[in-house]
Amino acid sequence: MNKQIVISLFVLIFCGITNAQKIDHLVSFRNMDSKRYFRFNYDNDYFAASDKNYTQGYNLEFVSPFFNKNPINSFLITPQNYPLKYGFSIEHIGFTPNRYDLPEIQFNDRPFAASIMLKSFVVAQNADKQLRIHSSVNLGIIGPGAFGEEMQVGIHKATGNKVPRGWRHQIKNDIVVNYNIGIEKQILKVNNLASLQIQSNLNLGTLFTNASVGTNVILGKFKDSFSSEDNQSNFQIYVYAQPVISVVGYDATLQGGLINRDSPYTISSENIERFTSQFNLGMVIQTKTMYFEYTRSSITREFATGALAKWGGIRVGFTY
Repeated sequence: MNKQIVISLFVLIFCGITNAQKIDHLVSFRNMDSKRYFRFNYDNDYFAASDKNYTQGYNLEFVSPFFNKNPINSFLITPQNYPLKYGFSIEHIGFTPNRYDLPEIQFNDRPFAASIMLKSFVVAQNADKQLRIHSSVNLGIIGPGAFGEEMQVGIHKATGNKVPRGWRHQIKNDIVVNYNIGIEKQILKVNNLASLQIQSNLNLGTLFTNASVGTNVILGKFKDSFSSEDNQSNFQIYVYAQPVISVVGYDATLQGGLINRDSPYTISSENIERFTSQFNLGMVIQTKTMYFEYTRSSITREFATGALAKWGGIRVGFTY
């Protein structure tokens, strides 16, 4: 087995269990069968009739062989004899407390926080081993420099909702450097109508340090991304379900930046929930050139005085 794969497996197994990412665009049930595509990934708690916790996120995802010249790829997992997809994305995520319309600090609730990042990633997939490996590096900023306040206030004014007034107390500016490794293995397939995968992810860095283990199941008419068959139908319509269990080491959106410790309000380390569970489900429709998805997610409380959080999302993509 390739040395890089051995190292990746060792790290993930050593960590035992590993946190689902808020925008996980690299998992197999979101595979697009092309080396060139663009996809817009958008999350909002509006889809779950809510307006708190993880309130919004978007990811502009570009995949092309052009990105194989990215020097950051030298830090990523690129095993030999694996077909590779190279990509680049811009990602923004925002978080608010329940009473975001009040000007004072909402103690015992989540702090306001936003982060914007540039992500370089590589996806390696081997049909013979039915194995998928992805790795990525995120570089960016958490804090006012991520313009979370401007975005949320603008959206709320445009839609006639209550204007957020507590962003003055948000997590302060700090650098984001994060590394992610994910491994996914198909363990069962019934024709191209059902499949079951196990997965594990590890995040290390200044924004999130966590790990997750879970499964995902796909049901419907789909093109198996773990197969090398070229006679599969281009039209796909399927549903998926993905339960994930996580252990949390550090979360800067709750605890503040690792370097800048001057945030006016954060959640203390002893009040962080170290174990969480998340459940994602959705529906995907794909053609040869187009991708559409609707998804819903929920996660157990992430800090002692928090509560279950829900959100939904859409993903729209096309090949070129």
